[in-house]
Amino acid sequence: MGRGKVEMRRIENKISRQVTFAKRRNGLLKKAYELSLLCDAEVALIVFSGRGRLFEFSSSSCMYKTLERYRTCNYNSHEANPTLENEISYHEYLKLKTRVEFLQSSQRNILGEDLGPLSIKELDQIENQIDVSLKHIMSRKSQVLADQLFDLKNKQQELQDQNKDLRKKLQDSILEENAVHMSWQDGGQNSGHANEPYPGFLQHPDHDSTMQIGYVDQSYMDQLNNKDIASHKNPNGEPGSSAGWI
Repeated sequence: MGRGKVEMRRIENKISRQVTFAKRRNGLLKKAYELSLLCDAEVALIVFSGRGRLFEFSSSSCMYKTLERYRTCNYNSHEANPTLENEISYHEYLKLKTRVEFLQSSQRNILGEDLGPLSIKELDQIENQIDVSLKHIMSRKSQVLADQLFDLKNKQQELQDQNKDLRKKLQDSILEENAVHMSWQDGGQNSGHANEPYPGFLQHPDHDSTMQIGYVDQSYMDQLNNKDIASHKNPNGEPGSSAGWI
């Protein structure tokens, strides 16, 4: 039974479109390989999927040589002698462009996109790469947490030392205040005893200027003498005998 005619238009179903792309891509790469092998032709094939994934085939050892040959042949029709600077710039441009496209495609695969056309081997490689990246991330996270914990312990020790110093200063300040308070109390008691009279000495009023230590008032002595004389007189008013006198 013959094959049916396929209508050439975009396939709307996403899964069917990916399956058809994978089959026809492989067929196209096979045809390019057969062409280069059977006809000894230099073939370079570049295919980008709908999401930007790169597929390529080159019969030569390096794709850049074929592209450079194409560029030279294409630009020779417009420019007979291209400058060396332009050649180097274009070569770098192609190299960087290919590199950027490859990195973009790898990034989409790591994020879980454009996985339909990939084979089991390619999926295993992406899975291994993600596992290795995850291990590096976890190791780095553990190191960061350990560093933070070490810093926090150092800060805790510093705060404890500062707390001890402040406690010591506070105790010293309290002791100094107590010592000053006791010295003031001792000073007040000593000053109060200094105002008291010394035992055995007679304190005289300040207004009596005649009363001093060792001074006897003359009028007081006269009164004592008169009393003594009166006590030694006999009943007749005569003085007594001299036996009563020393």
